[in-house]
Amino acid sequence: MSERTIPDLRDKVALVTGGASGIGRLTALALAEAGAEVVVADLDGAGAAAVAELVGGHAFALDVSDLEANHAAVAFARERAGGLDLVMLNAGVTSDTAIGDQFDLARYRRAMGVNLDGVVFGTQAALPALRERGGGSIVATASLAGLTAVPLDAIYAANKHAVVGLTRSLGPLLAPEGIRFNAVCPTFAETPLIAHVRDGLRQAGFELLDPAIVADTALRLFAGEGSGECWFVQIGREPAPFQFRNIPGPRSEPREEAQT
Repeated sequence: MSERTIPDLRDKVALVTGGASGIGRLTALALAEAGAEVVVADLDGAGAAAVAELVGGHAFALDVSDLEANHAAVAFARERAGGLDLVMLNAGVTSDTAIGDQFDLARYRRAMGVNLDGVVFGTQAALPALRERGGGSIVATASLAGLTAVPLDAIYAANKHAVVGLTRSLGPLLAPEGIRFNAVCPTFAETPLIAHVRDGLRQAGFELLDPAIVADTALRLFAGEGSGECWFVQIGREPAPFQFRNIPGPRSEPREEAQT
């Protein structure tokens, strides 16, 4: 892995969703270390307040699956910190349901509401504030589950694939406005999100990723120039943008040679 570098993000205001724990917490700490003023948002308001105290920032209790609540979080950032430049859309949950006999509609709605709607709603709410500042950067937390098949959790794979598709589509669309949109796609990381399967993963031989590497990758994206990129984060590999293959073009029928 390359030596860690800390970008200069002084005079920047950042909003981190799912910031009370795991990757969100470490990203908030890393952003503050880089000089940004951080708004820590989480459904766990007390947890968000604890992290905000650590970074000298601000806390906001946020349900990312609620569009109006996302608008309120952005308004809070503008009121408390004067604007918004950087957005980490990180809030996430496991699906806890499966298509078939075990399907649970409420759990399905919750998973899609947090993992997909939270990214869409967060982006919708943040764009006016970023445009107001002349541009900015959004990083969404997707997953390797958004780049490959995950038979054991198809619902989670579905919403993470959606985040990847959103990233690849919005990135080039927003770039001309000076707004960059990228995603991080980590493997299983040592966070509270995988607590219910941690023992099983270890027994199966999976080594868990240090979530600090994901936070550092997010900072690289905030400070970089790319847009529409989905960076894989795996153990033993340098984080980098995943190279998607182009879809096949149309196949035309062979032309008959002109008769002379």
